[in-house]
Amino acid sequence: MSTQRIQHYPHYLDLYPVAQVRGTVRLPGSKSISNRTLLLAALANGTTQIHDLLVSDDTLVMLMALKQLGVVWNQQEASRTYVVQGSNGSFPVRRRDLFMGNAGTAIRPLAATLAAIGGDYKLHGVARMNGRPIGDLVDALNAVGIRIAYTGVAGYPPLHIQSGQLHAQRMQVRGNVSSQFLTALLMAAPLMAKHDALTIEVIGDLISKPYIEITLNLMCRFGVAVERDGWQSFTVAAGQRYQTPHNIYVEGDASSASYFLAAGAIAGGPLRVEGVGKESIQGDVRFVDALQQMGATITMGDNWIESSSNGVLKAIDADFNHIPDAAMTIAVVALYADGPSTLRNIASWRVKETDRLNAMATELRKLGAIIEEGSDYLRVTPPLQLLPATIITYDDHRMAMCFSLASLDGAARRGTTVRINDPKCVAKTFPDYFSVFTKITEQTLL
Repeated sequence: MSTQRIQHYPHYLDLYPVAQVRGTVRLPGSKSISNRTLLLAALANGTTQIHDLLVSDDTLVMLMALKQLGVVWNQQEASRTYVVQGSNGSFPVRRRDLFMGNAGTAIRPLAATLAAIGGDYKLHGVARMNGRPIGDLVDALNAVGIRIAYTGVAGYPPLHIQSGQLHAQRMQVRGNVSSQFLTALLMAAPLMAKHDALTIEVIGDLISKPYIEITLNLMCRFGVAVERDGWQSFTVAAGQRYQTPHNIYVEGDASSASYFLAAGAIAGGPLRVEGVGKESIQGDVRFVDALQQMGATITMGDNWIESSSNGVLKAIDADFNHIPDAAMTIAVVALYADGPSTLRNIASWRVKETDRLNAMATELRKLGAIIEEGSDYLRVTPPLQLLPATIITYDDHRMAMCFSLASLDGAARRGTTVRINDPKCVAKTFPDYFSVFTKITEQTLL
């Protein structure tokens, strides 16, 4: 894999108050699309060229795992194009211990895929990965004859997957913890539905529905159709196989777009992001709806979005279950609003790279905000003046990127000096984030 992501990161990074942002940002590829596409290409019949793949820690985890499983892939020199030789529904290597880092978009779909293929596999990751739940996925797979054992704490990685007597015609999975469990079963479904159709039923409410839309869209592009009954059941007909689309382009990451669009809404703009637009398959483009509710000016094209300030931002009270990652950005934008903002239905924050509800509450308080932290909501009352703060990032890329916005000068209040500890955590999805952020700012001390 390219070494372009490898760079020097200091132990901390100081960001000083910024008067205005403007310019154009070409986004890195979507993590959700990149890792799904890599796995589908590896399972397909034929060779797939993947263009604009995200180059980051999480995609490296998937690429290295696929290589260890015997999948042949190559990167075209000095580009973000990868050529993957599909394995036609199986993997050459049937016994392997795989390191999955802290990549939820890698371990969950891969666990289901390996369980469906059969073999003897162990999956483990960093300490935080071993605290991220996977029990609902394991329960669903074990219920149809797979043998998956926990080698640490029950309900969490590490996992030991062994071949069982698969009898999958109907599966059930809870939908209220992580949509990645359903994504994992959907992607593995054609491998389990060789002779009989497979129906996957969702128990309870399904969170983060736009991420399931991404999964279904990509499966269709690789030749597999899924029949659905709303959000409650999904059926894959027997005998379908993944077929290469030959060429596929990865959209720019809509979650990463949120930081720059928020910057334009806070600090003047206009700020344009390229690589994602109104034709996007990513639900996180709906982040702009929240910015518009707060008073920002938004314009969109097929492959770009632009934001700019329209005066003091308005407080917001909204349900963010559909865009949990991008909602973190709104929590910091709320510092610039004209009153208290409430972000609701975000319990999934607690089982991400860190307990994001508690982490956001803790770090926002350092900036002077009054915070009410509930089990599934966050209420942010902005201070009269932002306070200088040292932000702990909890080895969470989104914490680092979100809090960079507190250095911006908004119409309601001025930005402050922010020290970001451990800025290298952005390598998970956006290795050069801070370089790009600096280019759109006028580093003028206020």
